[in-house]
Amino acid sequence: MDNRVWEMQVFVRVIETGSFSEAARQLLMSPSTVSKLIGRMEDRLGVRLVERSTRRLSLTDEGRLLHERGTALLSDLHDIEQEVSQGGDITGGTVRVNASVAFGVLGVEPFLPEFWRRYPNIIVDMSLSDEIVDLYLDRTDVAFRVGPLTDSSLTSRKVGTARRMIVAAPGYLEQHGVPEKIEDLDHHNCLGFNFRRAAPIWPLRDGGRIVDRLISGSLLANNGETVRRMAVAGAGLARLGDYHVRDDVEAGRLTEVLADAGHGDVEDIHALYLGGTRMPYRIRVFLDFMMPKLQEFMKRR
Repeated sequence: MDNRVWEMQVFVRVIETGSFSEAARQLLMSPSTVSKLIGRMEDRLGVRLVERSTRRLSLTDEGRLLHERGTALLSDLHDIEQEVSQGGDITGGTVRVNASVAFGVLGVEPFLPEFWRRYPNIIVDMSLSDEIVDLYLDRTDVAFRVGPLTDSSLTSRKVGTARRMIVAAPGYLEQHGVPEKIEDLDHHNCLGFNFRRAAPIWPLRDGGRIVDRLISGSLLANNGETVRRMAVAGAGLARLGDYHVRDDVEAGRLTEVLADAGHGDVEDIHALYLGGTRMPYRIRVFLDFMMPKLQEFMKRR
């Protein structure tokens, strides 16, 4: 009997849980049986799939490829069985989505009701966080990521480009003055972030060059939406994407300052996903629906 589908299920569960023992517990198997099964897969394929240590498991390049393709294969199998069992006339399943708080709330969420009208049997499992997630370990199907791409093993589609703006509430500027040059930031409360990749630095244009300006302030937050709300409340200056604050600027709740210094301070936004052309159908329809709408959302000025 060919047990490769079962082996793949065990392998995927090991990677998702991060340990042989936890995968064994969930699958009602012994850890030694799980370890031997993964070993048989490695022997048959002739490659190392998992690097084992006392602290954690890590995937080799071959293991990462097998996990990506195997996850897609198991998902396709689930979708096929579901469609057959229900007459083949539905598209269903779960799409796990990750986005920054601001992009998720302002960009993705408004289009979800229309998506569900078209695909009522698809569940969107959405997590909002300004931290960068690992699509493999966090079981994420689609991640909308702001900034440079570092993982070349993922497939990406560009959503658009965000221009960073320095903004403050009119009341704050009336009380503390409008910064006219970069050096004036030393005398202002600059609201910042506390996540791991964040640094207390704003890259700004000074004449013909970009300088990294050290900033400080009374707030460090783990998401841009908290920073935006505190800026609207008059707490200080904030440096945020244009799509995040444009409604506040249009309504007069926030005012852009040092616009010349921020000129050219842009970051691309991409949709990242696993599987390439072999992605499960539910993920494909989600991306095909969302991408043109989000691209139009990013173009609005």
